[in-house]
Amino acid sequence: MSPITFEGLVFRSFRNSDTKEFARAARESVETVGRWMPWCTSAFSEQDARAWFNQCRASMRAETGYELGVFSEKTGELLGGAALNSINRQYLFCNLGYWVRQSAQRQGVAVRIVQALAPYAFNTLGMQRVEIVIAVGNTASEAVARKGGAQFEGIARNRLQLHGTTVSALMFSIVPAVQE
Repeated sequence: MSPITFEGLVFRSFRNSDTKEFARAARESVETVGRWMPWCTSAFSEQDARAWFNQCRASMRAETGYELGVFSEKTGELLGGAALNSINRQYLFCNLGYWVRQSAQRQGVAVRIVQALAPYAFNTLGMQRVEIVIAVGNTASEAVARKGGAQFEGIARNRLQLHGTTVSALMFSIVPAVQE
């Protein structure tokens, strides 16, 4: 997959050279990201990052997921991660996920992730629906989905597992604009 550039962000596959910075970003973000993404812990290591990158490559080869690093176009700094995953080719929908390292939060990065990847899902991957699934209580991510143009559809009970607990999730979706 070729890198995608959008409004100061570069989306690209992770490289082995990103492991140190990815691990540092995860450890920096435990307070905000770790609450909602159980992989984000103070013990997250470069070895964990390498294992994740290998999973990302396997998903991309299988065309079941596109897990990407999000980098500053200007500085090259790792700002977070984004994904189009859980791809369902039969019904043409996928999940859109995102996380932003704590030092880059509240700068519009997550909204730009949604604005960049939803059109990619439609125009390049041929999807007809993009879902954003957010644990109830994650108000920051909910605000991102709304600002990114996603429509709230309802609450899916027992939808996610967080830190060993089943939780309900807000279901948002984006569909392509109707051509008239």
